[in-house]
Amino acid sequence: MNNKVILISIDGMRPDGVMQCGNPFVQQMMQMGSYTLTAKTVLPSVTLPCHMSMFHSVPPTRHGIGTNTYTPMVRPLNGLFEQVAAAGGVSAMYYGWEPLRDVARPGSLKFAGYLNAYAEDATDGKLTDLALERMEKSAPDFVFLYMVETDEKGGHDNGWMSPAYLGYISAAIDNVKRVYEAFGDTYTVIVTADHGGHERSHGSDMPEDVTIPMFFLGKRFDAGAALEDVSILDLTPTIADILAVNPAPEWEGKSLAK
Repeated sequence: MNNKVILISIDGMRPDGVMQCGNPFVQQMMQMGSYTLTAKTVLPSVTLPCHMSMFHSVPPTRHGIGTNTYTPMVRPLNGLFEQVAAAGGVSAMYYGWEPLRDVARPGSLKFAGYLNAYAEDATDGKLTDLALERMEKSAPDFVFLYMVETDEKGGHDNGWMSPAYLGYISAAIDNVKRVYEAFGDTYTVIVTADHGGHERSHGSDMPEDVTIPMFFLGKRFDAGAALEDVSILDLTPTIADILAVNPAPEWEGKSLAK
């Protein structure tokens, strides 16, 4: 494939959190690419349902995952990984929370790496290292990098919008910067959250839980453009459009690429 994409999901990252974390690369992303601070996720605003919707472009009422426990779809549909594989593309996935393995069906990934963020420290940075190493060696067409420390160690352990939470966001953005500086000339870099949070929890329909930021760095996006009416369901159609991969007929989102 001529165009390549890396999608970076920073679990539990609120828009006001990313704006207040103090990392200067946030403003640089807003200047270099398109962005939104008002995108909407799905209900329940929980990690696995949100990521299933992210990769299958349908709400939980359609894919059937309403908790962090995976159950097979009653009416299966292809997600992004399956469509990329069907088009002859190569995908890679690096993640720090084991249940996310089910966003990709067996056989749809060529490369993958998992580190247990609950059993060791600094997994966000280590997973970024693994993704960068694979991109250097193999240049997969689509790479998914998932960082969970912002949610688990920042939000759940210390509280959303706490100094510790903001520190984990800033560290995650440092990893985004590393990816962009290494491969921003050959990959479109998309950064998103799956949900937000409040106090030490999430899952509700509160604005703090369901409003998420997104950043799009690549030639298909205007510099400094604020995007409106954006949903988490739009990510997979956008990535498929950039990769020139056919969307699955069931997908409900729209492409945000020019």
